[in-house]
Amino acid sequence: MTTVTSRSLVQYLISTENHHSSFENEVRKIELPMLAEFGSNATIQCPDFADFGTTLTADGADLTRAEFPLVSASSRHQILKAVPSSTAPTGQRIAVLFSGGPASGGHNVVVGIRRVLGENNVLLGVKAGPKGLLEGDLFEIPADISNILNTGGFDFLGSDRTKIKSDAQLAQVLATVQRFQLNGIIVVGGDDSNTNAAFLAEFLAPHRCAVIGVPKTIDGDLQVSDLVPISFGFDTATKIYSEIVGNILQDTPSSRKYWHFIKLMGRSASHVALEVALQTHPAVTLISEEIAEKKWSLGDVVNYIADVVIQRASAGINHGVVLIPEGVIEFIPEIKTLIRALNESVATQSGSNAVDALSPELKALFQSFPDQIQSKLLLDRDSHGNLQVSQIPSEELFIELTRRRVAALNPEVKFSPLNHFFGYEGRCGAPTRFDAIYTYNLGLVAGALAIRGRSGYMASVTDIFNGGQGIAVPLTGLITTERRSGSTQMVIKKALVTTDSPAFRFFDSRRGEWAKSDLFSSPGPRQLWGELGNQVPITVALNQGAESLGFKIG
Repeated sequence: MTTVTSRSLVQYLISTENHHSSFENEVRKIELPMLAEFGSNATIQCPDFADFGTTLTADGADLTRAEFPLVSASSRHQILKAVPSSTAPTGQRIAVLFSGGPASGGHNVVVGIRRVLGENNVLLGVKAGPKGLLEGDLFEIPADISNILNTGGFDFLGSDRTKIKSDAQLAQVLATVQRFQLNGIIVVGGDDSNTNAAFLAEFLAPHRCAVIGVPKTIDGDLQVSDLVPISFGFDTATKIYSEIVGNILQDTPSSRKYWHFIKLMGRSASHVALEVALQTHPAVTLISEEIAEKKWSLGDVVNYIADVVIQRASAGINHGVVLIPEGVIEFIPEIKTLIRALNESVATQSGSNAVDALSPELKALFQSFPDQIQSKLLLDRDSHGNLQVSQIPSEELFIELTRRRVAALNPEVKFSPLNHFFGYEGRCGAPTRFDAIYTYNLGLVAGALAIRGRSGYMASVTDIFNGGQGIAVPLTGLITTERRSGSTQMVIKKALVTTDSPAFRFFDSRRGEWAKSDLFSSPGPRQLWGELGNQVPITVALNQGAESLGFKIG
């Protein structure tokens, strides 16, 4: 039998190709309110910047000033605020690049930058991140790029994880700056990328090329009290993960037989796991920072999970969900010590030689792990000297150890585990309304800083529940020292979950009830329209002392 398809349907289906699904067409229409100091979307003005009234310094400020003398002297570690201005610089040539993993809202940053630059300044896009900056792979971004507005991913420019640090690389950057006559470079990235931006700002200071950072990472580990309330992409990723976890939680009492061990992307910090837990209320959620603070051994962690499994089984509940932060094994004391030692030995040796360089105790611990865990622990570190924790199947390790522990404590308990890793699923979806508005305004602030020549700053939006205020946070005020790749390095310190934070305290007050019975919630897909679309992450609202989840920018 032959089915005749109408030509109109065929034409419609073809029209949805190349980022033009009905959904993508509709999200481009979402209105984006803007900070008052930028005027209105009809007539965008470029603000100037004034003293915010406070300074910011991290541990080791003297070392930071010595490492970044020009940028430190210029900023004096002062936070700045955007203030309305009737005049704007012209003839400026600014480049923008994405650095590191994608995060939803990046395209809106670019749109915001382009719009605040206006017709009298030029914006250049750097293809493929820092690598493209080294290679001089730049193109002029046209005035109208509304086609990428509110779309996910980084595909407009692309990204990579190249770390610019050698003299030869810095010389390549200078060549690109001179070739394209750049007055500014905007680096959209996480803590490591913004550290790199600080070094670039110091290097390019004599060449009158400003370098600005924008806080991006789904991990949520680039935040500074209310000055940088959250990095963009976190809200979108956690809402996507929460939908999937909620679906699985709904399945568990339906099938009544599976324990799902779910590892969530988030690198070192547990912000993603905590947010998803607050959204969905699973039986068990591991918080890496709590494990480190309480000095729980691997055995302690396994006992905690096994006890919940047995407790629920005694109530006739042979199912549940365990949320596992991506980097949890780095926080278990004995494993943390092992990883630190491996980071040192892997930096200079490989394979069995790196293992042989360990102390007898650490070598014995390493050899006690299953082969697949051992091989992953010896993988090459990333360009920043970090263990690639996403490659470590910690969820499989916890399943096996929990299986053994449950069998030893109560052989009658039914324990049927399944494992998942949710990572890439959450990074590139269309941004939530919060991420869309937040990133658009971050772009406006970053663009204004760049054409005003305010080098060495990170763009931010504070006071997000009361209309918002564009501010500039000195990068040098965030930098401290950390041991990486066998040496002490200057880096922006990661913001970890703290057990005295309001978000953690609320989680702690409820998780016992979640463990005993099914009190889970299925939050469903992220909302872009209506009241439910006007919400920030729960962790942000709790930690900022907000009265509700609703935000107000512009």
